[in-house]
Amino acid sequence: MKNLYKTTVTTHGTRNGHAKSEDGILDLKLSMPKSMGGEGGDFTNPEQLFGAGYSACFGGALVQAAKEHNIKLGEELSVSAEVKLGLTDNKELQLAVVLDCFLPGVDVETGEKIINDAHEICPYSRATRDNIDVTLNLLVDED
Repeated sequence: MKNLYKTTVTTHGTRNGHAKSEDGILDLKLSMPKSMGGEGGDFTNPEQLFGAGYSACFGGALVQAAKEHNIKLGEELSVSAEVKLGLTDNKELQLAVVLDCFLPGVDVETGEKIINDAHEICPYSRATRDNIDVTLNLLVDED
């Protein structure tokens, strides 16, 4: 693999700790959600960080896929990642993600092609393929 970018983020104290990137740009406190037995609070958690990374990466893949269909997606494009952490039947922790993709001005048939192509392009999608459930949704304009 030809390296295009590399970063290191170190977390101390696990889910109730602190995460910091080597360049200091990412520097934040973590807290475990109350629903998982933590104190909650005004801090982030690994699932939110994963959702931010996946939705941003998938958005870039949507733009790339749209170019391949000779379509320019506008700045109104958005991707929301709903990240769920749950237990399997075997009591193992498991992630699931729902990606809601808003592609304004794109018809349903073309939008579905773009989203499916983006799912093949996106490194997060490839990394999670056959590991977690990922649901892709196309949100359309209701003009």
